[in-house]
Amino acid sequence: MDLWLIWLIAAGALAVAEIFTLTAALGILGVAALVTAGVAALGVAPPLQFLVFTVLAAVSLLFVRPIAARHLFKPQAERFGVDALVGRSAQVVSEVTGLGGRVRIGGEEWTARAYDETLVIPPGATVDVMEINGATALVYPRE
Repeated sequence: MDLWLIWLIAAGALAVAEIFTLTAALGILGVAALVTAGVAALGVAPPLQFLVFTVLAAVSLLFVRPIAARHLFKPQAERFGVDALVGRSAQVVSEVTGLGGRVRIGGEEWTARAYDETLVIPPGATVDVMEINGATALVYPRE
């Protein structure tokens, strides 16, 4: 079997393995093996093929993988849904205690409980949303 074909099979196997791991490392090694298959098809001696593969893999893993990983594992830029409500201010509609109450958050009424269960927050007070627990906002009064 020709050596270029072995490199091509290795490149395919690494590409398939990358699909299951999503680490970018195996994909980079697969590209290095693919380039080496092309070099082997040109008739370059096996020791030089291994040198091409090693240099290409090392340079790619050191310089390309960190850039790819930074884009793959980028933190979410914005909060959505109820997570976006945490930290916002709200107006108390009906008295809020540790057992219950109602607040208006951005035009919507929510059931609410005091974050500190010993507090009683009167209607009209401005509160901060500390946490959302199911459909209930846990709030704390502004000072």
